[in-house]
Amino acid sequence: MQTLPLRLNPGQDLRSALESVLAEHGVSAAFVLQGIGSLSVAQLRFAEVQQATEFRGDLEILTLGGSLSPDGVHLHMTIADAEGRVLGGHVAPGCIVRTTAELLLALLPEYSFAREPDAVSGFNELVIREQPGPGSV
Repeated sequence: MQTLPLRLNPGQDLRSALESVLAEHGVSAAFVLQGIGSLSVAQLRFAEVQQATEFRGDLEILTLGGSLSPDGVHLHMTIADAEGRVLGGHVAPGCIVRTTAELLLALLPEYSFAREPDAVSGFNELVIREQPGPGSV
């Protein structure tokens, strides 16, 4: 495992930035260990709801975690608004950094992640495969 600290700048799309990490670092598996910062726009999709809900204002990222694979990310986040109300859900595209986002990722070069159909859940779920190491046959 290799850790990678990241800082995102104002105006960046949080999810898009994370989607590009794997290719930029030549790995096919990673986890977001934690994230904090602020957003001006948050797009969260709640359980069993198809469309994301948009929130605007001075929003704080309290927690951020999830998995990154070449064919999709699965991220959850909790945010607080300026009155301290807390919401959480799946991170959808369009979460825009307000002042900063500070993230810690775990890059896993020894693994490959994929999202494949799961007969039990009915969704594309994480499939974990070990990558052959140097000198493996």
